[in-house]
Formats: sequence, C-alpha cells, structure tokens
Amino acid sequence: MRVLIQRVTNASVEINKKEYSNISNGLLVFVGIEEDDSDKDIAYLCKKITNLRIFDDANGIMNDSVIDIKGQIMVISQFTLHASTRKGNRPSYIKAAKPDIAIPIYEQFCEELQTITGTEVRTGEFGADMKVSLINDGPVTIWIDSKEK
Repeated sequence: MRVLIQRVTNASVEINKKEYSNISNGLLVFVGIEEDDSDKDIAYLCKKITNLRIFDDANGIMNDSVIDIKGQIMVISQFTLHASTRKGNRPSYIKAAKPDIAIPIYEQFCEELQTITGTEVRTGEFGADMKVSLINDGPVTIWIDSKEK
C-alpha cells in the first residue's frame, strides 16, 4: 500500500462537474492499493498518517499532527501510485489491485482513519474520473510505502 500525503490549507474533488467533497486545513491522502495489502498495511499507514508531526506548533515548528490541530482528512484512490516506468514510456499498473480487491481495502482504510481521528474522512469516488484541487501548504508532501518499513 502506498500513500502520497499532502498538507493542505484546502482541497476539493469534483466529479461530473460537481463538487463531491472538500476539506479545509488538514491532509489530502492519495492511496494506491496492491493485491497483497492487508489489515497490517492499513493499520501501519493509518497510524503513521494520523501521527505525522508535519503541522506547525505554537512556536512555528513542525511538531503537531493532524489530530493535534483537529485537521480534516480527504482520501482519494490513486492506482497510478503503483505505476512501473522501468520499460518504455507507457506506465504499467500491473501491481495495482483490481477494484474487487481494492474497494474493500480502500473503504477499510478510510474507516480506520475515521476511527483514529474521531472525525469524518472525506473521499472521492473509487474509480471515478475526478478533478482534484488543492493548495499544498508549505509545500509539504510525504510518500510512504507500507512495504518499506
């Protein structure tokens, strides 16, 4: 399981030219799922994401987590995080899980984040053509792969 986390001042996702969801201060999390991802990958990433100290404290030092600042989280499915570009110029997505496997893992991942934070996790729509807008704060962008602990 791979995530690309962006600290944002706001983010929104549009589907079929209509806003589907939005957040203000918090984290935009793109998640890519592989077929062999499990509860352990979900637990590891959810703990990491919610405890990452990437928000400024009262002294202006990155020392607070999304929980500390009572920030919001938006999760967007992103199979392209598993793109292989080793051969040629056309990426291969063979490592990305098919929807029948990925959707339940995606939903469990969002539910776990919601349980840990105690706040609603906003999402896009799995497999939809989404237009994601964001203002990256910092910019702060973090990449985590649960297989590279």
